[in-house]
Amino acid sequence: MTIRLRLKSAATFGRGDGVAGLIDREIEYDRNGFPYLKGKTLKGLMRESAENIVYALENLQGQSGWEEVKEHLFGLPGRGRIEQGILHVGDACLPDILTQALLAERELRPEMFSSERILRSLTGIRWQTAMNPDGGPDHSTLRSMRVLLRGVTLEAALTFEVEPTDREKEFLVATIMDFRRAGTGRNRGRGWLQAELDDSATTRQLFEQFAKAV
Repeated sequence: MTIRLRLKSAATFGRGDGVAGLIDREIEYDRNGFPYLKGKTLKGLMRESAENIVYALENLQGQSGWEEVKEHLFGLPGRGRIEQGILHVGDACLPDILTQALLAERELRPEMFSSERILRSLTGIRWQTAMNPDGGPDHSTLRSMRVLLRGVTLEAALTFEVEPTDREKEFLVATIMDFRRAGTGRNRGRGWLQAELDDSATTRQLFEQFAKAV
C-alpha cells in the first residue's frame, strides 16, 4: 500500500538544525536535493491520529475492540520487535516519476538541474519573529525556515509483517484521513495536507466500510 500526502499549504519537515548564516531551521532532503519526510516521523503522526480515533470511538461512543486494532497495527511503546506492530512506514518521498524525470534532465543539463537548484525549485524560505507586548517585533527574534511548497506530493510505502484484516485496513484509512497537518508550525497554519491510501477510490471505499462498522 502507499500513503500519498498532497500539501495544501507550505510545510517544514524539520531535521533539527539549520545552515549557519542562512537558515535557522532546515528541512530533510537527500543528496539529489529531493525533500522527504522520515518514515519514523510519519508513523508517529499516524499513531497520534489513531489514538484520537480510538479515544472518540471507545470513550465517547462506548465501542470496544479498537484499541487492540491500533496496537496490532502500530505496536506498543518500546523498542523491542514484539512491540513494533505489523505496520512499517517508509520515508515519504517525491513520486518516482518526478525524481526519475529530474535525474534524466540532470544527465542532459547538469548545470540547470543541480541538487541546489532542484531543492530551491521545490522549497522557499519563510521568516518569522516573536512579538513584544506592544505588538511590534521582538528584538533579535527573527528566524528563518525552509518550507516545502504547496502543491508538492509525497508518497510513502506501507508494508506489513502479516496481511492486515479488513477491519485493520478500514481503521488505517480512517487514521490517514484524520491526518491533516504535519511538520513545524502545524498548529499555526502550516503543514496542511490531504492524505489518502493508494488512491481516492480505495480511500473512499475503505472509509465507507469503516463508517458502516462504527
